[in-house]
Amino acid sequence: MVPGGLVDPFLPALSKQTALTPIVAAQEGGAACMADGYARASGRIGAALCIGGPGLLNTVTAMATAKTDGSSILLISGEAPTHLEGLGSFQDASSQTLDDVGILKTLTRFSSSVNNHKNLHHIVRHAMIHLLTQPRAPVHLSIPRNIQEATIEAQYQTTGKNLTHPAVLSLSDAEATLVLFNQKINGTPPVKIVALAGAGIEHAECCEDLRRLAEKWSIPVATTLRAKGVFPEDHPLSLGVFGYAGTHHSRMAILDQPPDLLLVLGSGLNQRDTMNWTLKLNPKNTISVNLDTLALGTHLKGACVVGDTGSYLKWLEGKQDAIRASLESTRSKREAWIAGITAQPRLQNPENCTSRAYPLHPARIISELRKALPRDGIVLIDSGAHRAFAGHYWGSYSPLTYISATNLGPMGWAIPAAIGVQCAKPGKKVAVITGDGCMHMEGIEIATAARYGLPVIYVVINNAALGNVWLRAHVEGALPDQLTSLPDQDWAGFSRALGGEGITVRKADELAPAFAKALQTQGPTVIDVKADKRFPTPVEDWSKACAEWSYQE
Repeated sequence: MVPGGLVDPFLPALSKQTALTPIVAAQEGGAACMADGYARASGRIGAALCIGGPGLLNTVTAMATAKTDGSSILLISGEAPTHLEGLGSFQDASSQTLDDVGILKTLTRFSSSVNNHKNLHHIVRHAMIHLLTQPRAPVHLSIPRNIQEATIEAQYQTTGKNLTHPAVLSLSDAEATLVLFNQKINGTPPVKIVALAGAGIEHAECCEDLRRLAEKWSIPVATTLRAKGVFPEDHPLSLGVFGYAGTHHSRMAILDQPPDLLLVLGSGLNQRDTMNWTLKLNPKNTISVNLDTLALGTHLKGACVVGDTGSYLKWLEGKQDAIRASLESTRSKREAWIAGITAQPRLQNPENCTSRAYPLHPARIISELRKALPRDGIVLIDSGAHRAFAGHYWGSYSPLTYISATNLGPMGWAIPAAIGVQCAKPGKKVAVITGDGCMHMEGIEIATAARYGLPVIYVVINNAALGNVWLRAHVEGALPDQLTSLPDQDWAGFSRALGGEGITVRKADELAPAFAKALQTQGPTVIDVKADKRFPTPVEDWSKACAEWSYQE
């Protein structure tokens, strides 16, 4: 939250209860990002409180990010008293002026003003159902000052999971997919079967269902970058990430040697999920499961299953007898096919992970952090060149341990979001991989982590540039180079000034001691790692795909 006049009545109210612990952010956008991080890590909801008008407008990017990634934020904003709306009262952003509710309508699933205290009970219930219904999305309530001060009597009840997660599945669509498991290709049932897991696996909480399916029939699994971690990346059947910053293994299994059957589970089939749309989906050998009918209808004309991915996987498990003969007869050939792929290099330039370059190589920084952070530690990835390095070189072993705002990609989001994650998971080690450009945007929230003694580790890959933009722009001339370069700031000193710890790292051998020290620190630690901006990002496969084909063609 960020206090302000339009939400003053909340302050004494918060002191009268113990269920909620208020966290005061430096800025409203940071507060909304914290709520987003809390929601993602906990699997529940995150709540943010601010004034309307300027406060609410500061949350716009965070709310849009939550909508594009399917995250459950309840944003409550204060508003001018209803009887003063449109009369020129200070910070009035009601429907008579700026219309806070209207501004948030396109960025949320539900945005409403509570203009009568007698409506509050059922409007809150509407908001909660919208908030928790799959796929999840943020909601907004504008509460005028006089409504905040009203006295009401209401019996609140838990919103049942049957309402918010009804496990929807079109049985006729599902039944039609059995034909694809049994169809003969050159006289043989499908041998090369691959699953591409998207965020829908995380939303449906069905990671174990996916793992059982993969292990029972030896089906390799690739994930989208958004879903990284829903399938353990050290599992023998893991192909790693497909798409932007993806692995060679996933590219070989999905593009180089097109599978006989591709299971697309909960992916929106956007540009990055599909390797710049080079994944041309054929209804004769593709099964795509999604609650989002728009995603299905836009990119695939047949073999679409409208439904929850968890429901489909459970249904398919109950239909084993219908597919057993086909999958058993091709298992040995499938295992040989997978072995041929995994015997080849998985990563682009794996030697980067042990590079002794000075300034440091981002891959070395990320690899050393992976060694230091516990297996069940949680890492948040910000937006920039470091996203590609982390997506490619970081190993993620369980769901909700690799968290990133991948669809909208706002710079600096991970810095406050990690505070919400640490609040949701106080017993876990939480780290952030961010950049100096991101620190310019949201770095002030280090003060919030310090204020509450939250032991988040912030690894700033400081390359004195807007990394990805600089890689494109510097070849265009001196001015583009200048415009995308940044001064080499002392981010460790910045953290100390805000009450946190700060460590500067210039050599590869200093990484491990710095991480070890940060892991033992009670509050936040910023590790300012001086990196070289000239290293290209590991997107070789992506770049080739972009050069070969575009959606417009």
